[in-house]
Amino acid sequence: MSFSSKSKNELSRVKVKNRCCYYAELAGILLFSGVFKYSGENVLLKVNTENASVARRVFNLIKWCFDMHIQVSIRRNKSSKHMHSYALYIHEREKLECIFKGLKLIAKDSNFKSIINFRIHKDLIKYDCCQKAFIRGAYLGGGSIADPEKAYHFEFITRFYLLSKDFCELLSVFDLQPRVIMRKSNYVIYFKGSEYIVDLLNIIGAHKSLLQLENIRIMKEMRNNVNRVVNCETANLEKTVSASINQIQNIEYIEKNMGLDKLPERLQEMAILRLKYKEASLKELGDMLSTPVGKSGVNHRLRKLQQIAAELKNKNL
Repeated sequence: MSFSSKSKNELSRVKVKNRCCYYAELAGILLFSGVFKYSGENVLLKVNTENASVARRVFNLIKWCFDMHIQVSIRRNKSSKHMHSYALYIHEREKLECIFKGLKLIAKDSNFKSIINFRIHKDLIKYDCCQKAFIRGAYLGGGSIADPEKAYHFEFITRFYLLSKDFCELLSVFDLQPRVIMRKSNYVIYFKGSEYIVDLLNIIGAHKSLLQLENIRIMKEMRNNVNRVVNCETANLEKTVSASINQIQNIEYIEKNMGLDKLPERLQEMAILRLKYKEASLKELGDMLSTPVGKSGVNHRLRKLQQIAAELKNKNL
């Protein structure tokens, strides 16, 4: 089961204290996932979902808010991550008008005909608890979270521009500034970055999912830190090995073309030790000298040997 599905299962079981939050959450679900037809004899409210917990939540919210039942049909999926898809629908005008009015979804056009208003009514989100409930409903209806093991991405999708605008204003109440892009004919309201996703999960009440995300984030940071350390040590080791090979080649060239016995005593001792202990570090070589010196002293003598080898090569050209 995906992280998104797990979080929706958790949110579908959130207990709501205030009745006003039932309406706000239901409005969020319907506005972000509902299919509406409300003209002439064509009246329909339909919600499609592949999550059984969300379907149950919609069914219960309509029952709690309006004391009515909604029809449910279940279809078995042939090629999908989810085995079943659920369609919840009402097509009785009297019931629909009761729901639309209760959720502030009906407005009047220029001819004073009732039309569906795809916007967030201010009376629906007057209180902090209702604002959070609406965002929770929007997520249950039209939101998703990417697998945090792969990426940090939280998005809401809607077909309606004014609804996307209202929703961004609602999110800004909680100091959240989302980005909005067009994807095909939909408006995608999204967040990148784990800190934004943590804030959103906290706001909508998905505390178990929040803790799971934090654990994933900590593990990813630990892996990244370990990888950085390993990469750094590997790079240093490769650099040390490369330098050692270059030093040995220089000394062997001097030995072949001039002889180590022609070198000054300090450089001769250094060259013999480098040839004998090819894998030793600079510090280890410095400690082996008859008069021990530090890394900088060893490095200075090896550079002298490199300079002598370079001069010999120039002469032999």
